[in-house]
Amino acid sequence: MEVRHDAHVLVVGGGGTGGALAHDLTLRGVRVTLVERGELTSGTTGRHHGLLHSGGRYAVKDRESAVECIEENRILRRICPGSLECNDGLFVAIADEDMDYLDPFLESCAECGIPAERLTRDQALRLEPGLNPDVRVAVRVPDGAMDAMRMPLRFFATARRNGAAISPYMEVVDLDVHDGVVRGATLHDHVTGTEGRVAADIVINAAGPWSERIAAMAGVQVPVRPSPGVLLALRGRLCNMVVNRLHPAGDGDIVVPLRGLSVVGTSSWVAADPDDLDVPEDHVRRMYEEGAKLIPAVATAEFRAAWSAARPLIGSRDGDAASGRELSRTFKAFDHSETDGVEGFVTITGGKGTTLRAMAEVCANVVCAKLGIDEPCRTRDTVLLPHTAYYAR
Repeated sequence: MEVRHDAHVLVVGGGGTGGALAHDLTLRGVRVTLVERGELTSGTTGRHHGLLHSGGRYAVKDRESAVECIEENRILRRICPGSLECNDGLFVAIADEDMDYLDPFLESCAECGIPAERLTRDQALRLEPGLNPDVRVAVRVPDGAMDAMRMPLRFFATARRNGAAISPYMEVVDLDVHDGVVRGATLHDHVTGTEGRVAADIVINAAGPWSERIAAMAGVQVPVRPSPGVLLALRGRLCNMVVNRLHPAGDGDIVVPLRGLSVVGTSSWVAADPDDLDVPEDHVRRMYEEGAKLIPAVATAEFRAAWSAARPLIGSRDGDAASGRELSRTFKAFDHSETDGVEGFVTITGGKGTTLRAMAEVCANVVCAKLGIDEPCRTRDTVLLPHTAYYAR
């Protein structure tokens, strides 16, 4: 039976998390308007390397994120049929220090519930003949690949089919705050050049690395550190499985096959402004150099593109994280009535592309509790419409 409530929620941010939120809330009968200043997924969501995380990369040092990843990996395979390359991944050891990481990696994967199979050199080379022939050992995990736009677009398509209003090129330029309550927002329409106001019972800040900017309009702060990284796309499918270096996270230690391309990533630093990102030449060179240690063909592959994207990592600007790698990849929902005394405003930030659905569930639980709506999350088992449905009217 369809359930509808009078409450209206404004979601700020048209990335994967915003789309998943619109989907979750509409299934609970909430009226949703989502606004995005550019095209959908044009921020961080559409610029990541397309990895469907098994959680293996985080198993040793960030187990909370690892568990989140493997749980959501399984759910996305169920609700997004046809949008994922379920090709598995290899963590490969090519040096002594990599071998030192092997036992802690296997033990941590087991503790996090991540399937991990140790392979010999010959087994790894049979699976991926293009690997560095010096590979000593490999571990197979359930990594995969996704299209960074098409997979999230399935959430938007399903949300809109269920009644959500989705408005790209609509930028929040101010929040309406009266007596400590956020009551809506002032919007600038980049298509018509006009401005208008939208009222809402709750405003959700799902703006990723731009979350600080939106929060400041409400007079509050969120502990987000924009952490960019450079990615390199090469022509040709240089591997069929995701290939990772078996060591602590570092530059250029992953190659992700995406249809006819191979994406090498990534570097990491901390930035002040997610709109002011460059693509340092030395970072691009490092992607070639480090990627070629995994797959030698990277060194001579034809260049397709290089770009940078800012991760919205949770951490204080007063912290000492120089590169961003020290910060967790987990996520958190902030109810600003509890943290700052400002009602009607919630922020969701952190996380990964793989955990977009879980982020939405946690945030929607907070929002529905505030609105007095007693409806369960239904997104774990609701199969999403295909991405092409977004363009069908």
